[in-house]
Amino acid sequence: MTPDMIHTVRGFMDAGAPTDEALARGGAYRIEERRVPGPAGAPDLTLLICTPRNLKAPAPAIYHTHGGGMISGNRRSSTDSMLDLAEPHGMIVVSVEYRLAPEHPDPAPIEDVYAGLVWTAGHADELGMDPERIVIAGASAGGGLTAGLGLLSRDRGGPAVFGQLLACPMIDDRNDTVSSLQMKGLGVWDHVANQTGWDSLLGSRRGGPDVSPYAAAARATELSGLPPTFVDVGSAETFRDEAVAYASRIWAAGGRAELHVWPGGFHGFDNLAPDAAVSRAVRKARQDWIGRLLTR
Repeated sequence: MTPDMIHTVRGFMDAGAPTDEALARGGAYRIEERRVPGPAGAPDLTLLICTPRNLKAPAPAIYHTHGGGMISGNRRSSTDSMLDLAEPHGMIVVSVEYRLAPEHPDPAPIEDVYAGLVWTAGHADELGMDPERIVIAGASAGGGLTAGLGLLSRDRGGPAVFGQLLACPMIDDRNDTVSSLQMKGLGVWDHVANQTGWDSLLGSRRGGPDVSPYAAAARATELSGLPPTFVDVGSAETFRDEAVAYASRIWAAGGRAELHVWPGGFHGFDNLAPDAAVSRAVRKARQDWIGRLLTR
């Protein structure tokens, strides 16, 4: 993917987003949207809120940040996969719409994501939510922004995060790992696409010394004090090595992390080949982690 393809990719992502009817799951969930305050001086945000009809308040929640390479996607993108995780546990799902690069470069996306979390935690009672059991989650660029959100909320003394789920996270703007170079010209999100996404978000700062860890979590120098973390990634994708390194550094800092590297998995394989045995294993591993987290 090159910069001239961004609008085409956006159209593809938007066309594939699930409808209210699909998200309602036959009436199991009530779907609504809220306009809430954005960061200081920025436009309001839209949150998509999916609440179980048989809500047992105060319920745990997933705060979801969508993927799309930092340049595409919306609050509905992949929300159905979050409901797959949430529904067995009676969890609320809140999905945030953030401004996209390159029109809105860093720090706009991460500040939007943080503002949405602050509002969600601050209105937990109204939403029927337990503010102490909010799991932040995202895949790809959403996984990267989720990792940044965990760091930012820790550093600002923001809402307590109960756990963070980082699926194939996009966290290293340097784009120079072995797996990134192996995937040049190959796969769903290759070395060139990755550079397009990071250039869109960071411009001339990409790869240089002035990149915030909230934009590219691999740049963080201190990984202590993070919530329990789930990281997974395919063995045949650009983000393999940066994801493995991030989990390893959380362990080195004394934190809790669960890491899965799925053999033969390409970027987004669990969505593109949902019936494959390895895709079923992905869903089960994430479900099991959520279950253990909620019972600790």
